[in-house]
Amino acid sequence: WTECCVQGLDKFGTTVSFVMLEGEIVLKDSFPVSLTSFDYTATIFLRQRWTDERLCFDGNKSLSLDGRLVEMLWVPDTFIVDSKKSFLHDVTVENRLIRIYPNGTVLYAIRITTTVSCSMDLTKYPMDKQTCTLQLESWGYNINDVMFYWTRGNDSVRGLDTLQLAQYTVEDHFTSVTEAVYETGRYPKLVFHFELKRNILYFILETYVPSILLVVLSWVSFWISQSSVPARICIGVTTVLTMTTLMMGARTSLPNANCFIKAIDVYLGICFSFIFGALLEYAVTHFCTLCSAPDNTDKTDSNKSKQSSIDRKRERNQHRVCSSAMSVMKRLFCIFDCFHVKNPYHIDNYARFSFPLSFIIINVLYWVYYLYF
Repeated sequence: WTECCVQGLDKFGTTVSFVMLEGEIVLKDSFPVSLTSFDYTATIFLRQRWTDERLCFDGNKSLSLDGRLVEMLWVPDTFIVDSKKSFLHDVTVENRLIRIYPNGTVLYAIRITTTVSCSMDLTKYPMDKQTCTLQLESWGYNINDVMFYWTRGNDSVRGLDTLQLAQYTVEDHFTSVTEAVYETGRYPKLVFHFELKRNILYFILETYVPSILLVVLSWVSFWISQSSVPARICIGVTTVLTMTTLMMGARTSLPNANCFIKAIDVYLGICFSFIFGALLEYAVTHFCTLCSAPDNTDKTDSNKSKQSSIDRKRERNQHRVCSSAMSVMKRLFCIFDCFHVKNPYHIDNYARFSFPLSFIIINVLYWVYYLYF
């Protein structure tokens, strides 16, 4: 009987010159977002509703048809803009629903999985927010033939409360109706906008906390005696290598986003600078100790021998050698000498205070900027 009802219909046209098409989307289950390919994959129930006066019939109940009869009806040529790949589920049969109401209203529902591209700005990663869209557009019918609108406005998209997102939460969403303008005309378009906010707790535990601990570990060398050369060098080199490995691991997770200078890269760079600075601090301190050792000997000898002429000559020779050297360490010694560092052991005392204070100040500026600006 249903086949007889639709036999003879011209599915390539309608008896009316203008069609009002309602759109509704139900998002299902998982909603993976890929940072490597800048897209998301969604399984949706797409429901479209329109009125075809040729399908009016007497009665007060709706009529459900076999999905295979869709080939005999007129259906809108809706497609998903920016879709990379999509497919219609067909187990155990094609997941289509056709329901006709007595007044000629047709409900057409399909279950599809689509991968849609999404432009992402990762400069604030992992404190970033991404705004993606799901756009439905008419392929061949322009605004003079078909008009799209959402069935219930923002409530036309359902299922957001049950989505399973690994790294994100849906912070905001809304729908809009617009038009796509091409050389061939203006075409109706439905747009679903949604804003994804990344869950930062995972990255705090995975990257930020280990980085902070490595920086603090590098400060342990400030409390180790300057004569314990192997211990201080071991701490410095180990923390530098560990931090380098951590930085490489953070970047390899985003192979297609290496062109971005992300917030996490800035923080890892800051931590690496402090760790490397702690290693350089000991190198400078050790060099200053070696350079000042003859001076201390001269001072002791001068107290015993009343600054003999031989000691004064040795002091002048030592001063001449240090001032004429062009190595980096000797230049650093001159810089420290300009700051009136007379005792090399005071450098560790300054570092114990200046390194933590600087790190705290930079952290405050970092988090305020990336979280609130």
